[in-house]
Amino acid sequence: MPSSSEISEQVTRESERRSRLAVPAFAGGVLYLLGGIIIASTLNGAPTVGLLQGLAPALRGEANPSISPRGAEVKFISHHAFALIAGSTLAAISIGALMLILLLLLDATSFRRPETWSAARPLVLFGGAGMALVSFGHQVVSSIETHSFAVGHDFSSHAVDQALTKGTTNVVIAYLSLFAGLALAAGMIATMINAMRVGLLVRWIGWVGIFAGLLIFLPIGGAMLQIVPAFWMVMIGILYMGRWPNGDPPAWAAGEARPWPTQAELRAERGGQGGARQAGKGQPALSPAGADVAPDPAQPASNGPPRKRRRKRRSHG
Repeated sequence: MPSSSEISEQVTRESERRSRLAVPAFAGGVLYLLGGIIIASTLNGAPTVGLLQGLAPALRGEANPSISPRGAEVKFISHHAFALIAGSTLAAISIGALMLILLLLLDATSFRRPETWSAARPLVLFGGAGMALVSFGHQVVSSIETHSFAVGHDFSSHAVDQALTKGTTNVVIAYLSLFAGLALAAGMIATMINAMRVGLLVRWIGWVGIFAGLLIFLPIGGAMLQIVPAFWMVMIGILYMGRWPNGDPPAWAAGEARPWPTQAELRAERGGQGGARQAGKGQPALSPAGADVAPDPAQPASNGPPRKRRRKRRSHG
């Protein structure tokens, strides 16, 4: 168990790190959402190839057409490379801020709970750095490949596949994105679970963080669901600022684990309070062990012996 001086030093270091990361955490959430909006709005304007357009060369008897119907899509990405790189740069910056947020939270959790999964830290480091690199590098490579296609002379389906997905660099980036995203999601989920266990995060923000980690790894739902990771980072920024509603969770200032009560404990506490209120009203309360105890017999209203009724004697005379 750490001594009181070690706990005091740890709390002081955490306070300093929280104050330095508060604004980057808040800004990271805003940048993550802004980058997603820029990329999504740009790609929404890209030309699409319908079923009939895709089958048109085959219907004309051309097995390998010299000009692929998807050539316009590649040229569109080449012409809008600046917007896509800008959006990816914002996303990379926000993922870097996310990595720093998780490392602080993980260090604080490990101090209060030494048995915290030790692999969570390298997963966060590799996943965060890898995802930030992939977010920026993918669009840079894409802009180079699509520009080469646009100014070249080969517009076949093979050239389109090489420019978009099947090029060597594109394949390497795809695998790196897969492993980095999986590592970041696993490290983030482990951090959320252990932070909730020691009481550094309220339960609802911890569960939002778990969902955010899954969305970062599996960007489903488009830009709408990407609001969740952005919202989580903004909320953590407010926590690091010390402006959390109703005050910070007690585990931060205590320097030790202060787990939140479970549902069973809350029900037991409510049951105990209800029994105490009944006992205050003169009704018998259940024993703490829940055993059946017979109530005490009711006492008479007065403590004195009962008075005998006196009969009046009538005098006859």
